[in-house]
Amino acid sequence: MAFDKVVHGGHDDFAGRGISRGAFSFDKRTAVAKEGTQLQVAFMEIPPGKSAFPYHWHAGITEAYVILSGTGRVRTPEGEFDVAAGEVVVFPPGPAGAHRMTATGDEPLRYVDLDTTGDPDVIGYPDSGKTMAYTTFRKTTIFRDADDVDYFEGEPDAE
Repeated sequence: MAFDKVVHGGHDDFAGRGISRGAFSFDKRTAVAKEGTQLQVAFMEIPPGKSAFPYHWHAGITEAYVILSGTGRVRTPEGEFDVAAGEVVVFPPGPAGAHRMTATGDEPLRYVDLDTTGDPDVIGYPDSGKTMAYTTFRKTTIFRDADDVDYFEGEPDAE
């Protein structure tokens, strides 16, 4: 999808999608999708006691969260800290930017998620030892890091 016009609106003006699985739950309303753009923009809402995503980092993506309402707790490699309305958190690319945010109050945690984009995107999941490869050119795939194989594994001309 090409990004070729001005986008304007509030939370309710954009189509949403959500997930709910165990400790993970969110409603995401995307204003600007990552495909074909340099900046993804989405309204996010996390129910109390839940996290949107597992602890993760992106190889080439910078993420910024602008907290609109509610409270949360952010886990990073350097420790945990609390966030509230009016604050911003920016996660750099790579393992130093690993993060997980959990809604901690009695109301949902609402924020705007601003992400630089890249295709492909490689995402690391330190807690589960997985790596995800995202690209618009093929199906998203997730690998266990322990399944690492030699570069030439399975190549018929490498024997």
